[in-house]
Amino acid sequence: MKLARRAFLLSATLLALSSTAPAWAQQRYPGKPITIVVAYPAGGETDVIARMFGEKLTARLGQPVVVDNRVGATGIIGTTHVSRAAPDGYTLLLAPNTFTIAQTVLKTPAGSGYDVLNGFTPVIQAGTAPLFLVASAGSGFKSVADAVAASKTREIAYGSPGTGSPMHILGELLNRESGARFRHVPYKGVLPAVNDVVGGHLPLVYTSLGIVAPHFATGKLVPLAVADRQRSPLAPNVPSLQELGYKDIEVSGWYGLYGPKGMPAEVVATLNSHLNEILRMPDVAARMATLGSLPLGGTPESLRTRTAADYERFNGLLKTLNLQAD
Repeated sequence: MKLARRAFLLSATLLALSSTAPAWAQQRYPGKPITIVVAYPAGGETDVIARMFGEKLTARLGQPVVVDNRVGATGIIGTTHVSRAAPDGYTLLLAPNTFTIAQTVLKTPAGSGYDVLNGFTPVIQAGTAPLFLVASAGSGFKSVADAVAASKTREIAYGSPGTGSPMHILGELLNRESGARFRHVPYKGVLPAVNDVVGGHLPLVYTSLGIVAPHFATGKLVPLAVADRQRSPLAPNVPSLQELGYKDIEVSGWYGLYGPKGMPAEVVATLNSHLNEILRMPDVAARMATLGSLPLGGTPESLRTRTAADYERFNGLLKTLNLQAD
């Protein structure tokens, strides 16, 4: 009888443990530091946003959230690293939407990179970054019409942060829609391109707002248009290309947080919930505004949908416009 009773008690204990194991696992996350990988250099917009999220998440989750800059190959190195990490929620990726097209631009061999559509677990679309066409004060351009007209009589160059970037796609779309002949000058990042426009060495640049906004007040740079469907609340006095008559041009930047494929649903839900709350904080919105970004948030599924839409559209445009890195 004693053996039977012991067996019964052991079975009951094991049953109780097994029934509460999932709750324990959920309560334990995170049980160690979390890493947000940024596939671009420290100090850039993606890096600054990642560090801000890391600071806010650290306070809320009770574990350090650190940023790891894994730079190279237009973001492919760091992005591939995350795609191959354990799907436990401790290695995440904050990426701009350039990650949807980087492999097409660089012609990455099959199997050596990552699967944009099926290789990640979407967590949240963190924010959007409207793209602007900006002129140097010395160019004399006060409007898009001025620049388009000038390009038909002499060579006018524009800069972008690299061949095949969303900014380059935007520039070639305007060429196609307006009949302009702007010549593309690719740079290794947005900062050197903007520096050349501020210095008067280049008349035009396509860029996000944060890096150029301080130069509007000094008069060194002139914003000509934004490529969103409507005017941006970050620069409400700047017309959109659509309202100027270029109805087929809409290109914007955005940031998404991803994990490796197969992350547990409860971990995704935890991160998504915290980040949605973080993105509603006034100080976060203010910091993002200085970077030229707007907080967004939403469900993991909305990020999945946006990723797939940009992948299809931008890769199609790269082929149509015949854009590829040298």
